[in-house]
Amino acid sequence: QLQVEESGGGSVQAGESLRLSCVASGVIKTSSGYKYHECMGWFRQAPGKEREGVAVVYTGNGYTCYNDSVKGRFTASQDKSKNNLYLQMNSLTPEDTAMYYCAAGTCEGVRCSRALETADQFGFWGQGTQVTVSS
Repeated sequence: QLQVEESGGGSVQAGESLRLSCVASGVIKTSSGYKYHECMGWFRQAPGKEREGVAVVYTGNGYTCYNDSVKGRFTASQDKSKNNLYLQMNSLTPEDTAMYYCAAGTCEGVRCSRALETADQFGFWGQGTQVTVSS
């Protein structure tokens, strides 16, 4: 079964950068056999707040959408294998402090913005990596 694991979190000062990494290994079992994940995403949850989508990448064509709060500062990318997802985070602020989760799933026929907003398409999640930004 598909497994997801993220890494790369840490503690930084405001204005600094961090790069998160995520690897998805395995396949998604279906009633007719198996399929590969079609999308990967980064989500975050700060203490006392709801989880929110940060970025979603459609692995087939590389299409990516972002939460407005990170546009221009964060860049999500995948490697050629489409199993590794990265999140380059620049100009970090204390408001970016959260547990960051990587997820993988099937997004066929779903708008990127909806996948980002609801996370309903993501059935496979990592354990999370903490990002702490101090002022």
